Amino acid sequence: MLSFVVRLRSRSHISMKSRMGGTAVRVAESSAQRRKQAKQRLGILIAGFAVVFSIVGGRLVWYGFREPLTTASIGNPTLVASRPDIVDRNGELLATDLNMISLYADPRRIVDPNEVVEKLSAVIPNLDWRETHHKLRSKTAFQWLKRQLTPRQQADILNLGIPGIGFRPEKRRFYPSAETASHIVGHVNIDNQGLAGMERYLDQQGLADLRQLGMTSGAPLEPVKLSIDIRVQTIVRDVAATAMKNYQAEAAGAAIIDVDTGEVVAMASVPDYNPNEPSRTLPDGSVDKEYEKGWFNRMSNATFEMGSTFKSFTLAMGLDAGKINLNTVVDATRPIRMGGFTIKDFKGKNRALTIPEVFQYSSNIGTAAVADRVGIEGHQEFLTRLGLLSKMDTEMPGVATPTQPRTWKKINSVTISFGHGVATTPLQTAVAAASLINGGKLLPPTFLPRDRAVAADLAKVVVKDSTSADMRYLFTWNGLKGSGRGAQVEGFNVGGKTGTADKVINGRYASNVNFNAFVAAFPMDKPKYIVLSIIDAPRTGEHGGRTAASTAAPMVKQIISRSAPLLGVKPRFGIGEGYLLADY
Repeated sequence: MLSFVVRLRSRSHISMKSRMGGTAVRVAESSAQRRKQAKQRLGILIAGFAVVFSIVGGRLVWYGFREPLTTASIGNPTLVASRPDIVDRNGELLATDLNMISLYADPRRIVDPNEVVEKLSAVIPNLDWRETHHKLRSKTAFQWLKRQLTPRQQADILNLGIPGIGFRPEKRRFYPSAETASHIVGHVNIDNQGLAGMERYLDQQGLADLRQLGMTSGAPLEPVKLSIDIRVQTIVRDVAATAMKNYQAEAAGAAIIDVDTGEVVAMASVPDYNPNEPSRTLPDGSVDKEYEKGWFNRMSNATFEMGSTFKSFTLAMGLDAGKINLNTVVDATRPIRMGGFTIKDFKGKNRALTIPEVFQYSSNIGTAAVADRVGIEGHQEFLTRLGLLSKMDTEMPGVATPTQPRTWKKINSVTISFGHGVATTPLQTAVAAASLINGGKLLPPTFLPRDRAVAADLAKVVVKDSTSADMRYLFTWNGLKGSGRGAQVEGFNVGGKTGTADKVINGRYASNVNFNAFVAAFPMDKPKYIVLSIIDAPRTGEHGGRTAASTAAPMVKQIISRSAPLLGVKPRFGIGEGYLLADY
């Protein structure tokens, strides 16, 4: 038994030693594996630190070469988007860019907003403390503080040494002619984006997209040439402004169009505004609403009943349709009663009138008789053919759409024949009148240069050449013997037609408030230009009159007498071809 126990213990000891030896081997293997894993982890950690330090080092190098977020230098002004210069037909500057500096802040770097506001207010007059303080406490990284500083203000702010603020280059649009051509050239906003006139047209033609893509930054842009002559434009604007003042009117305007090309040589509407300061600020910080009324361009963006100037189109319609000729006699002995209305002449002759007399005496009765011969459908079609019932096609943004009766009845045709019942823009009235005296060719008006070859391709024949010749005769006749005598300029053979319309106020015609117009052409022996003037609600006129003959016609006389030499029209004196109607 004893020997058996000894054997068992001996076997147990051997087994334990065997197990202990195996455990030691496993422990050694595990220790080696842990050392290997530790080395791997250490390698990964070293690699991670290397990557992180590489990134940090790279960023530091990048920041070293990069312009600082907040800088007191003006930077590179060529990085700012530009607009092309605008010039007149002779190359005179109408609009250009000026390099300016604007102040901004990074609110994250502002230590004491109150101190910054106090320091800036000592340099920038009328600084809004509350708004500026709110911007400086903003959580954003960029806030404009003051746009378009003067060089003196920039230097004074630099001397203040305020951290967290800086300067950025910008462009400011400058208009040397100020109000003179404001409605044609238009203006831009503080970000140099076109808002009105040809400035807006440029953006609509793709300039805004190019600016957004940065393709105009620092690029020398070709100047944009307009069709207007700033010398003539100055005269037209001055005449309109003077007439509005002298005749105590609400507004006035005028335009000159080349009858062979459709180019608008000048166009003015007053009241107007200074595009260098499109929104005038009052002392209390509000915007002057009366000043902003000058933005409204009455020549192309407003419609009016053009009164008796429409008789030109009615008589041309009858002549072109073959319903009348210059020897036709119409009955104007008594007023016309129709649909509860009585149609009568302002100063009736109470007798039969020839067509030249209808034009000369501006007979409503005679004109209505001509419209009746043509008929309602023919009347509507003719005015549509001349572009008087549809929106005018031109580069100028903001063109008004004419209004007309929804359904034409006979009473509508009769009243429209002498300029009541249809409202159209003064500019397109002048364009339609040009087609009556240039051989019958309707040309879309343009504010860009257009040569005669291009104009010939665009021209649309709307009346016969014989009709145009008859209308030149009627214009000349009325210029010498009728209401156009007030526009006659010796040596320039001016012809035209006045229009005195009762103005619509609160839906009703006011007999004591007029809208006056005069459409003229010169020289009538070989017309080169159409001149149209308007004056809204004049209280007085030449010799105390309020009609177009006493207000709008004298405006045309002033415009032609002062601008004809600049337009290259030479005066002619004496009796000769083209002056056969003159009775010296």
